[in-house]
Parts: sequence; structure tokens; C-alpha cells
Amino acid sequence: MGPRITDHISLGVIARTFPIAAVRAALEANGKASLRQRDLPAHVVVYYVIALGLYMQSSYREVLRCLLEGIQWLMGPSATMRVASKAGISQARTRPGWEVLRHLHDAVVRPIAGRDTKGAWFADWRLVSLDGSTLDVADEAGNEAAFGRPGASRGSSAFPQIRFVSLVENGTRVLFGSEMAPCATSEITLARPVLARLQPGMLCLADRHFFGYDMWNLARGNGADLLWRLRKNLRLEHDRRLPDGSCLSRIYPSERDRRHGANAVVVRVIDYRLEGIAGAEPIYRLMTTILDPQRAQADKLAALYQERWEIETALDELKTHLRGARITLRSKTPDLVRQEFHGLIMAHFAIRSLIHEAALKADEDPDRLSFLHAVRVVRHKMAAAVAFSPSEADDLP
Repeated sequence: MGPRITDHISLGVIARTFPIAAVRAALEANGKASLRQRDLPAHVVVYYVIALGLYMQSSYREVLRCLLEGIQWLMGPSATMRVASKAGISQARTRPGWEVLRHLHDAVVRPIAGRDTKGAWFADWRLVSLDGSTLDVADEAGNEAAFGRPGASRGSSAFPQIRFVSLVENGTRVLFGSEMAPCATSEITLARPVLARLQPGMLCLADRHFFGYDMWNLARGNGADLLWRLRKNLRLEHDRRLPDGSCLSRIYPSERDRRHGANAVVVRVIDYRLEGIAGAEPIYRLMTTILDPQRAQADKLAALYQERWEIETALDELKTHLRGARITLRSKTPDLVRQEFHGLIMAHFAIRSLIHEAALKADEDPDRLSFLHAVRVVRHKMAAAVAFSPSEADDLP
């Protein structure tokens, strides 16, 4: 058994972020609502999976015990709670499957910055960034068959892996639009459905390996603006130099189209150097959909691009501070791995929502508030914050 985590799990931050009405809607949409009373009704299982993301270093039964004690606190001392066995927990998790967690994730997890959120905006654009990473999963034959095992210098790695790609809202470090797949799936492939989450008013930052004619058009297709780094050897003709030193150019889907001047997309290119920075490359190249330099000067955009690293910080929060260093996702079947992944993303969202709320009250930049401190507070917070209204208590086990 893992370390004792608290006498009561903090239902408040989870249930406030994911209201029970949203949970019930996700269950009903997937035909997974409990048809009869169980020790672990479906809506409690959903909260339990999210709670697992908050307590990765504790055992299944310890997390469930604390969750049920929190519910019992709300219902009163006369209520009796039974902590299911490990096998019972797995069966309870299997009933709603992973699709319910995915549905709830897609319905609730989204950018949360308001106009008063410091660090979330560049002029009128909401800043977001695109990137991906991997997570180790339990070393089980089914997981290996479903997700694969990456190669290593000698043979293959110790654990199967999943790959995922996300957008991050830079100002709040909220990860949204996340997609996961087997580790052999490329980030480019995974990025396609993620980019569909971009909206007008967003300015998306991305690294050079994401660029391609099709990806560029897909990303700007919903009306978002883009600021992506490019490979230096990409062939670009300078059509017109602009007053701020940037230039207009065109990109094509193929060399044949280039020769015939067909299917061209006009872009703006910014080349710049980092003077006095050890290890800096000779030249950096950015491409943007913002064609008018009066809307965004080249030097401002060049300085802005460093904000792309916010997603690296968010991924580190997810993988190091929330999951824990060198800890694998513990689910032993592929469907429960998918379920656990979405639960982990939603646990991160709950913490980040709490930090954003605190930052607004303190008139502070969310970046300046400690994620690790927030995790510790949530893990030790009593369940006195209302998780379910009294009228809903009768629905609980």
C-alpha cells in the first residue's frame, strides 16, 4: 500500500471542476449510466478515476477509501461505506469504459483565461502552443500489443508507451484538445485532430517539425492565427520586404504547384538572430498568418515565440509533479490505460483551474503560483468544500 494520503480526499476541487451534471451527461451519452444501485455507481467511478490522477503514488484501495470517506462525511455518520477489493475496483472501472472519460474531457477541458488573466494574451490573441510527449504504461502483454514498446540502444525499452499531443493555453498552462495513441504513431498524425480545436482569436505557436503545407492549412482552417518555427533549409521566395524587416512569401503543396504558381498560400516570414546567447543558432526563422506588420511587429513576434516553452512546463507538471518521476500509468488493460490517461489530464485541469481562480483573486499571473504547492494543498484539503449538493446525496453509495 502506498503512503497514507489524507483522511478525506478533496472532492471539492474535482466535483467543482467537473459538475455531477456533466458527469451524468457523459454517462448517458455513452449509455453507461448505472441501471441499478451498486457499491460503486458509475458517476462515483468517474470521480474515482480523476482522483487516481491526483494520487498516483498511492494504492487503488487507499484512494478509494479516502474518496468514500469524503462522500461519507457529506452523507453523515450513519452511512456505511465498503471499500471494494482491487478486482472489484477494476470491474467497476471497466463498466463505464474509457469513452465516458473522453467525453467528459472533451466537454469540460478547454481554455479558461479571461481578459483579466495576466500572461494569457498577445494583443487581442489568446496564446496557445502545440506539442507532444510520451507516458510509460504498465508492462502487460495487452498493453504492449495495443501501444507498442519504443526502441532503445539495446533492444527495447522497459515499458510500453503511449504518445499524446496537446494544446496548452499559455497563460494558464491548461492542456486541452489532447489526443493519445500507440507510441509508434507520429506526433504529426496525432496533431491533426488536436489542431481542429483551434478557434478564431487564438494565436498558436509550434515548433518546426510540425510544419507542412497540409498541417498549416489545417491549423488555420478554423480561423486561428499561427506563429510556427521553420527549418532553415525550407525553400521560400521573398516576394516583398515589409517595413519591419519581415517579408511576404508563398508556400505550395508540391514542386509542381510551385512551378505552375498553383495553390499558393501567402505567408509572412521573420528571420532573426539571438545575439550574445551561448549555443544560439546562426539564424531562426518563423512563419505567421499575421500578414500586416501593423498588427504585430516582427521583433514582437520573435520575442513572443519563446512563450512556446510554456507547454514544456505544463508537460513537466503533468509527468513529474502530478504523475511522479519514473512512475508508470498503472492500468493493466488498454481500455483502462486510455481511461487513466484522460483522468490524469482532467486532474491536471482541476489543479490548473484552482490556480487560475487563486491568481485572479490575488491579481497575479498564474505562472507565478506554484503548481506543486497547489497539488499538495489539494491532496491534504478536507472534503468540507461542497462536492455534491445535499439533494444529490441520496444518489451516492
